[in-house]
Amino acid sequence: MNFRPAAIVLRHFAYFCPANPYPMTRLSVNINKIATLRNSRGGDNPDLLKAALDIERFGAQGITVHPRPDERHIRRVDVLALAPILSTEFNIEGFPSEDFCRLVEQVKPAQVTLVPDDPTQLTSNHGWDTKTNLSQLSEVVARFHASGIRTSIFIDALPEMADYAARTGTDRVELYTEPYATAYSASPEEAVKPFVLTAQACRELGLGLNAGHDLSLENLAYFASRIPFLDEVSIGHALICDALYLGLQETVRRYRACLD
Repeated sequence: MNFRPAAIVLRHFAYFCPANPYPMTRLSVNINKIATLRNSRGGDNPDLLKAALDIERFGAQGITVHPRPDERHIRRVDVLALAPILSTEFNIEGFPSEDFCRLVEQVKPAQVTLVPDDPTQLTSNHGWDTKTNLSQLSEVVARFHASGIRTSIFIDALPEMADYAARTGTDRVELYTEPYATAYSASPEEAVKPFVLTAQACRELGLGLNAGHDLSLENLAYFASRIPFLDEVSIGHALICDALYLGLQETVRRYRACLD
């Protein structure tokens, strides 16, 4: 099952509508760091479920989790507990092991993001080689489509990777933005160039477009302004760090303002 044709129709409609040429980019907050803090002492402080509901109430349009096999932050029980209480989009990201796939099929979130993480990785640090892994990714995408789950594939900012991602039948890709964040302070224009090129390729291919990793209050607005058809950003580490000083509600407001 492939949902992309309908998405293309909607995008073409938005493109030719002068009053609203692009839909608003949505903010999905990754709550892994809240779970990390909780796990450091055991118990339920901070309360992950309450934090997720508060983040929604403060204006986030989605909640993202990335359960890893060692459960060092988000646990399987967290995923199962979050699913029935969230009112915004639930995005589960991770490496498509059999255990991960079964969990996603059980929960049926709005979106699953496929990430090429080794179980020992501290955090995601590259996108999929969609050409080499075309067969594997195609099978996983078809499996999740059979359960009615929108799929996104985490890729580097390379048009070729977008091309092969489209061949899997995926609905979206998520651009790995750490290289942009690293280069932003030296030259924002140069830093964003490969992302704009890849985003344009995605648009021509009919792919939805997400982005994430090291996006922050410093660099988010510029990134979003250069890619106005960006569907969603997923932000965790920087947002939670900012919340230590600004408070969670004000931080969510500021990130939304960068996108609005």
